[in-house]
Amino acid sequence: MLDPLAQVVTLLKPGASLSKIVSGAGAWRVRRSVSGQPFYCAILEGGSRLSVAGHSTITLQAGDFVLIPAAYDFTMMSLEPMADDAVDTQPVEVRPRDIRLGTRDVPHDAQLLVGHCTFGSPDAALLVSLLPQLIHVRGARRLAMLVELVTEEARGQRPARDVILAHLLEVLFIEALRATATESAPAGLLRGLGDERLALAIRRMHEQPNRSWTVTQLAREAALSRSTFFERFKQALGMAPMAYLLAWRMALAKNLLRARDESMADIAQRVGYSSVSAFSVAFTRYTGLAPGRYSREKIAG
Repeated sequence: MLDPLAQVVTLLKPGASLSKIVSGAGAWRVRRSVSGQPFYCAILEGGSRLSVAGHSTITLQAGDFVLIPAAYDFTMMSLEPMADDAVDTQPVEVRPRDIRLGTRDVPHDAQLLVGHCTFGSPDAALLVSLLPQLIHVRGARRLAMLVELVTEEARGQRPARDVILAHLLEVLFIEALRATATESAPAGLLRGLGDERLALAIRRMHEQPNRSWTVTQLAREAALSRSTFFERFKQALGMAPMAYLLAWRMALAKNLLRARDESMADIAQRVGYSSVSAFSVAFTRYTGLAPGRYSREKIAG
């Protein structure tokens, strides 16, 4: 059985961009605007607070892991509050990839592993839209082990460091997403997979994207009535079943078009269209580009 989370992360192609150890003491506050880059943070010691635009401020403690698939404006703060009108802290790089915040020349009371990464997929926005805006994991032993490995690799300068980090990050992403896949997750793919009934239908869509699915057939896979399935799916994922199926088919189609290992007819068939013309109409309507033009531009780019 195909794993939807693994498929999404594989298509995203996460890679290491920047990771560093941040140590803080006393009161400090750092604001960042990162234009939609993926951001992650693991609390190694002590604690801190995180404020993300559109979300309530959360308090983080040792062992916590946060992933923001597309970060824009956010603020990291010490547990000790700073006045609202106080000047934000200026980070000091004491050595490569080792940052100090707050009071100097005293032992740190908080230590974090923070990093930005890249998504190799040129269509990352489509896949990110299926994930929650903010993922916060607490008390996950397997995740803590992975964070420890990432931390060791980030601190070291050993051969093939970036290659190892890229693979560790991919596993870290999947583990963080898997730990969050519950019915209490924010609306999106993770909440859907946390619902045992809906998860059956979602996995069938991923296993057989070329099948001519209807809402009735998917409801049958989930052992729910058509109306119950439709409303439950829409509430959990934030979109209707056919909208999700279309989004997933288009993500697969884009990946296949970039590779160009198959004919247009084969690609159309693999993502559920009986003819090239039907696929072309759907793809153009969804992306604004005809499949052939999309493929040529991605190859040229």
